Amino acid sequence: MLNKRRPKIEITENDDSAFDILGKVSKALRKNRMDEEAEQFFEEATDCDYDDLLQIAKKFVKIKQL
Repeated sequence: MLNKRRPKIEITENDDSAFDILGKVSKALRKNRMDEEAEQFFEEATDCDYDDLLQIAKKFVKIKQL
């Protein structure tokens, strides 16, 4: 991740699938015009298991768990 500020996302107990996490992180990055980071995140995140996905997501966004 570059020196840009990380967008924030919220994860609830209903966000239990990897697809939910992938979608929220990608959407937050693109909304903040961080398209290159969104592509990098997607590449890294689709090559791992669920636990690693959360760790990778934290490199790109700030996660608040509700």
